[in-house]
Amino acid sequence: MGLSNLGIFHTAIGIVAIIAALVAFVRYGKIDLSQLSGKIYFYCTLVTSATALGISRHGGFNPGHVFSLLIIILVTAAYFLHSRRKGNINARYFENFFLSFSFFLSMLPTVNETFTRIPAGHPLAKDISDPVIGNTLLVILILFVAGSVYQFRKQRKINKLAAGQ
Repeated sequence: MGLSNLGIFHTAIGIVAIIAALVAFVRYGKIDLSQLSGKIYFYCTLVTSATALGISRHGGFNPGHVFSLLIIILVTAAYFLHSRRKGNINARYFENFFLSFSFFLSMLPTVNETFTRIPAGHPLAKDISDPVIGNTLLVILILFVAGSVYQFRKQRKINKLAAGQ
């Protein structure tokens, strides 16, 4: 696989972030920053995105670095909305979307890097243009859109209940 020490650390923390997000999605239907899984996702995603800035498989600044910067902005904005806008029920729509979108963006380079490296010696994909990567990303996009619609509807019900009390 040829990973540097930073790459190994980045990968390990990234796996923890992905697991935390999946646990959050299954348990709560969203990444909830008030829950342990949401906190783990937040901190591990920040570390993973920051360490990604020091990694370059192809040399120099690349689209993966742009994703990392955007993910840092998204999770930081979601944290701000969560911690500073508790009484603003409409802020939850943005918080939910920012966290879900950060997860979606994280999956783009994750799928590419995983499929072009594993299993060692005979990876699932030759390069980013391999159909297995495209098809997997299409499924992830569909899940992201469906999940976002679900979160929006669920949040709308929560907001209606909160406004009615």
